[in-house]
Amino acid sequence: MGNVTSSVAARFAFFPPEPATYEVFRERGGEGRLCLSGLPPANNVEVHLVETKAGNRVVATFWRHPNARFTLLYSHGNAADLGQMFDIFLRLRAHLRVNIMSYDYSGYGGSTGKPSEFNTYYDIEAVHDCLKKEYGIQQEDLILYGQSVGSGPTLHLATRSQGLRGVVLHGAILSGIRVLYPVKVTFWFDIYKNINKIRQVDCPVLVIHGTADGIVEWTHGKRLWELSKEKYDPLWIKGGGHCNLEAYPEYIRHLRKFIGAMEKLPLVRQAKQSSVPTSTITESKHNKCLRFV
Repeated sequence: MGNVTSSVAARFAFFPPEPATYEVFRERGGEGRLCLSGLPPANNVEVHLVETKAGNRVVATFWRHPNARFTLLYSHGNAADLGQMFDIFLRLRAHLRVNIMSYDYSGYGGSTGKPSEFNTYYDIEAVHDCLKKEYGIQQEDLILYGQSVGSGPTLHLATRSQGLRGVVLHGAILSGIRVLYPVKVTFWFDIYKNINKIRQVDCPVLVIHGTADGIVEWTHGKRLWELSKEKYDPLWIKGGGHCNLEAYPEYIRHLRKFIGAMEKLPLVRQAKQSSVPTSTITESKHNKCLRFV
């Protein structure tokens, strides 16, 4: 078992772009508002440095749409940072008519600290708090979006949040080890145990996956969809890979359909409380030092 753990730790690691593809700075010689290099100020984007429970400061960007009803809390994939996502966020905001709150994980881009499974959980919790405090975003107007490794923090928050409008899983994983090995059980040393968490999500779930994904097999998305309580019509993009689904016209078309369906969904507040405390994460000594793609 120790050998397996070492193998996973060696083969699965976070890969933040180095150097970062952008810099954080303040206008007017350090006294103005926060900005990101490469992002024109006319794009109606607000930049934040958000402190996490771990003491890291993560970069978050709020992409405002003037007529938005919903806000996407977007957790991106691995080997990318916010500077590489500008075009995607501009496109999603324009076509879906939503606000987007995006962020870089600890150790990515301009965020401090080191990337780890539990740091990504602290990161998304802090950004979620920022959304509520700075913009007054209500749970019923929030859709969580997780791409690839971002499905881990996305489902972590989804299991601790009642009354969400929806969840989108894009190229998502069942768990860390299952990306490498088709195991049938969940081991104690596994990371991002989405296969267990998806069963606790009490809102509509849209799963998007490419049938030719060579990094995270399509069967991951299929199983996550099967285990969802409230299934929305999945999108299986024929011939789609792991990093190119946005290039297919059906990607935006299906997301637009999903947003329309969520607008028609009657608001039903969840009366029951989550069985997992919202403010507590138990960081086991086993998972603490494992890292994931």
